[in-house]
Amino acid sequence: MSVVRLASTARAAAKSVQSSSIDACLDTIIKGDCVAALERLPEKSVDVIFADPPYNLQLDGDLHRPDHSKVDAVDDHWDQFDSFAAYDAFTRAWLLAARRVLKPNGTIWVIGSYHNIFRVGTSLQDLGFWILNDVIWRKTNPMPNFRGRRFQNAHETMIWASRDQNAKGYTFNYEALKAANEDLQMRSDWLFPICTGSERLKDENGDKVHPTQKPEALLARVLMASTKPGDVVLDPFFGSGTTGAVAKRLGRHFIGIEREQAYIDAAMARIEAVEPADAKTLKIVAGKRAEPRVAFAVLLETGLLKPGTLLTDAKRRWTATVQADGSLAVGGEQASIHRMGARVQGLDACNGWTFWHYEEDGELKPIDTLRAEVRKQMAAAGA
Repeated sequence: MSVVRLASTARAAAKSVQSSSIDACLDTIIKGDCVAALERLPEKSVDVIFADPPYNLQLDGDLHRPDHSKVDAVDDHWDQFDSFAAYDAFTRAWLLAARRVLKPNGTIWVIGSYHNIFRVGTSLQDLGFWILNDVIWRKTNPMPNFRGRRFQNAHETMIWASRDQNAKGYTFNYEALKAANEDLQMRSDWLFPICTGSERLKDENGDKVHPTQKPEALLARVLMASTKPGDVVLDPFFGSGTTGAVAKRLGRHFIGIEREQAYIDAAMARIEAVEPADAKTLKIVAGKRAEPRVAFAVLLETGLLKPGTLLTDAKRRWTATVQADGSLAVGGEQASIHRMGARVQGLDACNGWTFWHYEEDGELKPIDTLRAEVRKQMAAAGA
């Protein structure tokens, strides 16, 4: 087994995978069997896995168009298994190995067709993964059903899963996806064309380099949805290198595993030609839920407010006194900023950060502006 590291030129250096540090494997293609390669990677070291495993298409003879020309179908040896049991055993082996290298807050994407995706889903659940979504990739230009005996197969399915049911803190860039979708929640059905035109890799004879090359647009949405700049993305069935090309362009690290040298050569050349996006353009839109939690008492601890300060609502109907313990006092009663805001209004709930105001230079300002100042200081300290 060897590692092919992408250099600044088209040349590559190969070496054995020996380091226990994931840094030694970043932005490399590991040549070899995916299970063996995964077992030699450090445990809990990968943020996201995107897997495009063999579909086990079970093709029965050649397929021809109405004009009798032969369809260039997937009949490669790596997609052929003796039985469903053999395919299930293969699936469990690589999923177990993948789960070991996935961080506790990491997620995995697996793409497939009706031939295999349901079997993969069963294995994912049996092994402890927790399915978050199934995403339908609907193709704008699917291959026709030439025999006319079934519906046109116009989609593929992706399963997105966390490492286990109790996984916390996995990345989902909800606000960024919503902003990119005209301020509407991103749906689980995605419309993209199959890989054609200049994006499709061809050899010197004009033939496809890889029969199942995925469009970069699909991988871009996957990575924009579930990763952050600098994250490590692993593809155990690297093929023509779509995952690596998109990861490099979006400022993510990749690790590819591939056993076919022809695919490795094509992927290397492809990724070398990718120009990474300017780091300034990679900042992800984040909502309020992504901001660090700040307790009201922190405003007192940092001196932004002092005990005894009077707070009021925007229309000066109610007044509360800030207590040293971070509560508010009104009429002999004490409660949190939220409960006291609700209590004076006779409501069940209230956002105290936006309800209560302090006065500065004769102007009322919501205490949320002080919380924003604390978060700004936290961010500066983290930098």
